[in-house]
Amino acid sequence: MRLFVTGGAGFIGSNYVRHVLATTDDSVTVFDALTYAGNRANLAEFDDDPRFTFVHGDICDRAAVAAALPGHDAVVHFAAESHVDRSLLDPDVFVRTNCSGTNVMCDLAVEAGVERFLHISTDEVYGSIDEGSFSETDRLSPRSPYSAAKAGSDLIALAYHETHDLPVVVTRSSNQFGPYQFPEKLIPFFVTSLLRGRNVPLYGDGLNVRDWLYVLDNCAGVDLVLRQGTVGEIYNIGAGNELTNRVITDRLLALLGKDESSVTYVEDRKGHDRRYSIRTDKVRELGWAPAKDFDAALEETVAFYVQHPEWWEPLLERVRNR
Repeated sequence: MRLFVTGGAGFIGSNYVRHVLATTDDSVTVFDALTYAGNRANLAEFDDDPRFTFVHGDICDRAAVAAALPGHDAVVHFAAESHVDRSLLDPDVFVRTNCSGTNVMCDLAVEAGVERFLHISTDEVYGSIDEGSFSETDRLSPRSPYSAAKAGSDLIALAYHETHDLPVVVTRSSNQFGPYQFPEKLIPFFVTSLLRGRNVPLYGDGLNVRDWLYVLDNCAGVDLVLRQGTVGEIYNIGAGNELTNRVITDRLLALLGKDESSVTYVEDRKGHDRRYSIRTDKVRELGWAPAKDFDAALEETVAFYVQHPEWWEPLLERVRNR
């Protein structure tokens, strides 16, 4: 297949490109606006690969998408604004990219006659749950501008399946970690802060629970859904590693030889969801299961940031300059 991967220079998208080029004969076109979290360096290793093409473009730019999309068999739509804290400060850009951008992609995918359209979403669209786990049919209850914009984009994509027969499948994945993650999310932010001798800020009591999923395991699940998922269906992807932010912090401190004196407790974030949890029966029925042990994956992730300051140090300048 010829895959059109939006947001392919970001954290999850670049790891997905890495997965596809390593495990299939498919060709990949990455379409990315290279906003602050998009990094061309994430894809530098593929520049000489004849199966790889990079196009600099914005998914909200209808003309740019219309010029690049025709001739591809499938769209894998990662492009999105994804940081909750930023969505509290600048919600407009989240609605623009996540909702308007998804609408442009779906509309032009119909025109181009693509055979599959995989829309990438998040477990955050379900909101918080005290007990049990959300299934794909549960109501959406987003609690931040980010998750609300993602929920909207899910509905837009699924509506195009209903009204225009666009062959849409949707994945909703849990919190991810791994190499090449922009250092504003919890694990890379804490690791790079500790490596620079700085304290890490822990929201509230630190007992918010997330299901931590290694990014390459997610990419394998996403690719399986692209190829074998039922059109019109949603698939949750999660590893079952439900851990509090306090536990994650303690493990990072231990891996980097730090102690409690490196933690600063800060006022909790507005609308901070207490616990995310999703059922993953559907994707497991397709044959997917996480392959990487959590502790081993976390050690490898920390090692990536320890060994590659030349990758993440320039990105911190982007954050400071925003």
